[in-house]
Amino acid sequence: MSKPLSFCFSIVAFGFLLLAFSLNSCSLNPDTQKPGEKYVQGEWQQDSVPAQKRLVAYSLYNLKFSCDSFFMKISSFSKVNYGSDTCMNRGHWAEYIKGTYSQKLDTLHLKGEFCNADGSYKDEKGCFRSGDYEEYFKVKQKTDSLIQFASTSNVIPINAHLIKRTSCVPKPL
Repeated sequence: MSKPLSFCFSIVAFGFLLLAFSLNSCSLNPDTQKPGEKYVQGEWQQDSVPAQKRLVAYSLYNLKFSCDSFFMKISSFSKVNYGSDTCMNRGHWAEYIKGTYSQKLDTLHLKGEFCNADGSYKDEKGCFRSGDYEEYFKVKQKTDSLIQFASTSNVIPINAHLIKRTSCVPKPL
């Protein structure tokens, strides 16, 4: 075999190997939402936390689940002013997060990003947190209309009651 032919054969073989590995490691993203967990579909609200009148600061959660997606509003309250009043609004402010979730056994994994109330991109120069959000919750369904979300990073569980039940109607992505 001559050297140029051997070199060409090596290039072609390498190309086939590269193609084979790339086809096995890549997959197309789905073109619609996944169905998600049926029992969480809808809007859930936390009305209070234990001993909230004695706490210096606390947060209340409103969660909306639609198929494999979520939208969360965190309403925070503080008796101490930690920052600019244009952000803290006399001790009350809200943060919003949108993203997708998955569940494995009793653990709900939420992954998304901080956003504005309308779901649009949040500027990093704005008030409070921006960028990525990721949290794990141990989930206990107390009744059909009451779920406890116990965060792995917070000691106060979120006891949320069902506001509105919905069913998954997958939307195109």
